[in-house]
Formats: sequence, structure tokens, C-alpha cells
Amino acid sequence: MKFRQAIKTFFKSITPFEYALWGVSVSAILLSFFLMGNTDYLNLAGSLIGACALILVAKGNVIGQILCVVFALFYGFVSFSERYYGEMITYLGMSAPIAVVAVVSWLRHPFEGKKTEVEINKIAPYEYLIIIGAGLVVSVAFLYILWALGTANLIWSTVSVFTSFTAVVLTQRRSPFYAVAYAANDIILIVLWTLAAQADPEKYALVVCFAVFLANDSYGFFNWLRMRKKQRKQDSFGEKL
Repeated sequence: MKFRQAIKTFFKSITPFEYALWGVSVSAILLSFFLMGNTDYLNLAGSLIGACALILVAKGNVIGQILCVVFALFYGFVSFSERYYGEMITYLGMSAPIAVVAVVSWLRHPFEGKKTEVEINKIAPYEYLIIIGAGLVVSVAFLYILWALGTANLIWSTVSVFTSFTAVVLTQRRSPFYAVAYAANDIILIVLWTLAAQADPEKYALVVCFAVFLANDSYGFFNWLRMRKKQRKQDSFGEKL
């Protein structure tokens, strides 16, 4: 009974707009996949998992973060097949492990004990500067590694390392600006896969996939700001009591 109640509560927590965004996202991914005559169903599965993950992450739900780990594994394989070694190494060697750490962090910091909503963190300005600085150092290191591996579209791939690094670290730190970093990464990936699609039109399905991710991450930023405002209001109300 408790499990059924939890499922009911979960679906009730999703707003009509979120259902619409979810439905449009999944439909766009499916349509682009079949219209392009794509037969890589592993790629399709990864894209659908990613779309489901982002709508849940936008709500601060730890299940979404767990799905992000699964998506990283799928996307790492797809990137390897296209010689986007930067994407492969970034997602398998960096994004997936940090996403696992983020899962632990989110589980340890639920808002008021709710497992379906993470407590949003307040980060000092200097910490953002440290994260950006660390991202630049990691990107420079990766530039040489990716060049040695003969990575396709080296500059764009290196920029993607920076945006991916900042995104996963900000996610682990439970900052609303995780979504801004991911949105920037989505734009880079749209460029990367558009370049790949010039040689293989089936890759346009991935362009659509990351356009969908961009829409979801944009919503995630505004929703986290709304959640942060609500959480602070409830905290201040509790202090007055």
C-alpha cells in the first residue's frame, strides 16, 4: 500500500506543464529517430532515458539523477562510435562518477525529509570561481589528451569538457546554476552532432535529442529558482515558529 501511495504522490507532483514538456520531448525524440531512418535502438534508449531524467532533475527528484548516470553510460558508447573521444571520456570518466556522488549528496540532503525533492544549496560566489577555474584546468589537460587521440572537432569537444565539468559539479553541489551549465553544454552538443550529421544524416536525431535537452534544462533552471524561493520561505516560516 505504501508503494502504491508513493507512486500516486509522485505522479500527482508533476504539473500539467511538466507532463506536456515530457510528452513533447519524448515525441520529438521518437519522431526524429524514425523519420531519419535510424536503426540504432541503443541510441534511442539513451535519448529517452535522458529526456525522462531531465524532467525529474528539474523537479529536484533524485530518481532523475540516477537516470543521469544510466544516460552517461549510453552516451559514452554513442560518442565512442563517432570518434568524439572527448565526449566519451568526459561522460564515462567524469560525468558518470560525479553523477554517482551527486546521487549520494541528494539522498543525504532531502528537503524537509522529502525523498522527491532535494534541498537546494546556497553556494558562496568564491566557490563558483573555484569551479570555473577547475573547469578551465581540466579542459586544458583534456585538450592535449583529445588531440593525441585524434578527436573529431577538437575545439568544440574541448569546450564541451568545460561545460560538462561545471554542470556535473554544480549538480553535485545542488545549485540552480547546474541547469545553466547543462544548457550551455546542450548548445555545444547541438553543434557537434550537426557537424557529424553532415556525413551521416541519421545523426540529426541526436541534434533533436539535445535540442529537447536544452528545453528541459532551461525549464530546470527556472523551476529550481522557484523551488529555492519556496524552500527559503518555508525555512523562515519554521524559524519564526
